[in-house]
Amino acid sequence: MDAKNIERLLKKVKAGKIGINEAMNELRFLPFEDLGFAKIDTHRALRKGFPEVILCPGKSIKQIEKIADNLVKRGSDCVATRANEEIYRAIKKKHPDCKYYKEGRIISIQKKKPRVKGGVVLVVTAGTADIPVAEEAIATLKIMGNRVKKIYDIGVAGLQRLLAQKERLLKARVIIVIAGMEGALASVIAGLVSAPVIAVPTSVGYGANFKGLSALLTMLNTCSFGVAVVNIDNGFGAGYLASIIIGKR
Repeated sequence: MDAKNIERLLKKVKAGKIGINEAMNELRFLPFEDLGFAKIDTHRALRKGFPEVILCPGKSIKQIEKIADNLVKRGSDCVATRANEEIYRAIKKKHPDCKYYKEGRIISIQKKKPRVKGGVVLVVTAGTADIPVAEEAIATLKIMGNRVKKIYDIGVAGLQRLLAQKERLLKARVIIVIAGMEGALASVIAGLVSAPVIAVPTSVGYGANFKGLSALLTMLNTCSFGVAVVNIDNGFGAGYLASIIIGKR
């Protein structure tokens, strides 16, 4: 929003013509910054509680830098996903306070630490090969101020490993279950717990896994209650959704 429109809104508030909440609602749906190659949603944090996220693959480092600079200039936090170390080094030159979650491939620039939410989000993987997606979810959860715990490699091929973690599963407020191959782990866990389960199919598996499609379909077709499914390898989406659920519960 330009300075004139902000001034206009302030005058309306001062004159009692509109309330603070009404003014904030108007602000939420207004401007974006047109950079030519990208249109930056500068008010997403007002609407969604989280800024626009830069998905790095397919963008040049200069484009990523320009988007990040624009968000920070506007007073917004900045998050970049699927970022490699070369991108991190470039961002760090201009923003030395940025943080790189190497395993999750996420860069964050935050003005202040978020308020820590109540309850634990438990991140679970079926196998070791699913860990990169889990780490993306964990980085997202931490950036959004969540308490996070994790359990890796408890897939259904050895159910005794899963049952040994039953107490930890029952204590979680939200569980993110990350699995490739046939993706059965989300259904099994959801059948044991009362907490919401967010299922993340991964592209881990042999040919008939179809790069995660078979796991995705298994998760969508589960007969267990309380399962939400995000896209293949979408650790960020799972972390964001879990954070919203924790904030509402």
